[in-house]
Amino acid sequence: MKTFLQSIIDTLHMKKVDYGDVRVVEREDEIIVVKNGIIEALTHDTNTGFGIRVLKNAAWGFSSSNRIGKQEAEQVSQDALRIAAASAKVKSSGVRLSALESQNGAYKTEVNVNPMTYSLEDKIDLLIRCDKRMRQDKRIKVDIGLLRFHSVKTYFASTEHSFINQHRVFSGARILVHAMEHGELQSRSYGNHRQAGYVFITELDLLDNASRIHDEVLMLLKAKPCPQKKTTVVLDAEQMVLQTHESCGHPAELDRVLGTEASYAGTSFLTIDKLNKLQYGSEIVNIVADAQTPGGLGTYGWDDEGVPAQKIYLIKDGIFVGYLSSRETAPIINGVSSGAMQADGWNRIPLIRMTNINLVPGSWAFNDMIADTKDGLFLTTNKSWSIDDKRLNFQFGCELARQIKNGKLGEVYKNPTYTGITPQFWRSCDALGNSASWQLFGTPNCGKGEPGQTAFVGHGTVPARFQNVQVGIAG
Repeated sequence: MKTFLQSIIDTLHMKKVDYGDVRVVEREDEIIVVKNGIIEALTHDTNTGFGIRVLKNAAWGFSSSNRIGKQEAEQVSQDALRIAAASAKVKSSGVRLSALESQNGAYKTEVNVNPMTYSLEDKIDLLIRCDKRMRQDKRIKVDIGLLRFHSVKTYFASTEHSFINQHRVFSGARILVHAMEHGELQSRSYGNHRQAGYVFITELDLLDNASRIHDEVLMLLKAKPCPQKKTTVVLDAEQMVLQTHESCGHPAELDRVLGTEASYAGTSFLTIDKLNKLQYGSEIVNIVADAQTPGGLGTYGWDDEGVPAQKIYLIKDGIFVGYLSSRETAPIINGVSSGAMQADGWNRIPLIRMTNINLVPGSWAFNDMIADTKDGLFLTTNKSWSIDDKRLNFQFGCELARQIKNGKLGEVYKNPTYTGITPQFWRSCDALGNSASWQLFGTPNCGKGEPGQTAFVGHGTVPARFQNVQVGIAG
């Protein structure tokens, strides 16, 4: 493989490119879905190819192929160079890359049990047993169990004398149940994804949680609707994943700020003039982009530009202080790349993506946070989301809410929603869970770009309390 990569780099040197890199990607995916006791999907795919990216005359060119060989490499190199030449004729400004020393090394997920070779029969049996626990009542109309495994090997070389190889393995599961009575539909779900081997699936304890969500969805059928008012809200760590992802992670992507990512899910309110100035949240709010978080879906050794994984602050003591950036965008703000460029496979160019966007723990034990709340709502597990194209105005729905009254959790409510304006909402945060309540979650389906790309993103979060939040539908 190194010989193949080096031959391409030698060709690019001879063509006197400003910069060039090549990625070979070997990908393997397995998905198993059981619905109402029937195997609905069982796929196991492999995919291999390479992509060449060149910068010449300060303009980019990219081409790719799924046929690895000397003749094909020469053709793909020529195609990338022709595209760069065409781009140079219409460029509005030249590309300048932030400095980077040559990188050499390897990264590999620590895997206890390889999920790809683990018994298929046992995987299916686990989902069937979950199905039996979820579907024990005639009011249960649909239940779904999913297992998903992903393995990706990447070999990278550049004209700056870098050579890197990485092998990441992901495992995840989700169970979901829908119940209906008197025309009322309610849902409850559970699951998570991690950069890990199959042992993570056993740690999820799917069987016991299948019984729990079965009981809770039936409870929701009889619950009262979420009240409509402004109140104190406590979001659990799982719901804080969605809150952090949509209202901090995406707006901190520098390509959105610069307008090169706009048509897919919008731009950002975190414009350059706000850097190091905007009071994004209260003083207790700290959010980091950490590509070194053990087990995170957004963890790696190097990004797809060969920039080392790193940890940077996006929000520090409530102030907006950092962006997710690339070697091309960082110089625009007089910085260096944060190592956030990733591509969804060999036939896609790298884009700025979230790594692990983590909410730094505070000082509150969860029980103390509830005990300190006189009147409010506790919300758990995201159900729906809506946010504007600047990432400012949002409305999120959850699967279940519980009343907080005089420091105790009480009545269950169905169909809870809450709404806010991003900076105002985060400024109202007055309590964050401590390190004992910190949990790591995985989001394996973050979409961005045209053509669309899917990224694996991690979020470490804690329960959080916010004041004066609109719940239900105002008015």
